[in-house]
Amino acid sequence: MIIYLHGFDASSPGNHEKVLQLQFIDPDVRFVNYSTLHPKHDMQHLLREVHKLKEESSDPEPLICGVGLGGYWSERIGFLCGVKQVIFNPNLNPAQTMEGKIDRPEEYADIATKCVTDFRKKNAGNCLCILSTNDEVLDNHATEQLLGAYYDIIWDETQSHKFKKISQHLQTIKTFKSAPQ
Repeated sequence: MIIYLHGFDASSPGNHEKVLQLQFIDPDVRFVNYSTLHPKHDMQHLLREVHKLKEESSDPEPLICGVGLGGYWSERIGFLCGVKQVIFNPNLNPAQTMEGKIDRPEEYADIATKCVTDFRKKNAGNCLCILSTNDEVLDNHATEQLLGAYYDIIWDETQSHKFKKISQHLQTIKTFKSAPQ
């Protein structure tokens, strides 16, 4: 089973395309929708949904995957639920990047203080990070600086922030998913 979390633009047709591409790895891809506007509520909702999906699945190696804001949530929710993560161009600082787009961006700072201390150190090896060199929204070199000590980083030379095409990474994701945790 692969759980897919959309980015800030939940209605983007690219989400459907990524779900279809992920089905080449596992036919059981679950799209989890969340508001994007209320971080504390989103976190509670995502924790509940991912925990429920994990409990219902017989897959011994489920995976959670997200792009942009979905990458932010995939890393945290995956860690808290014991699910491996693949994150594309994760929005690691939504308190700054989402200001003016959501009601309470400061809730992200509050969420960070409530997360497990050094969670990335404890999550090392359980997350694969794919970054595009052509990301027009985020500074992915800063993302690499922050995550490179904990996770394998793969650079993509062709995709933009929304990562419309992930097919060139499917074999790597499949290998990562099937490797023992």
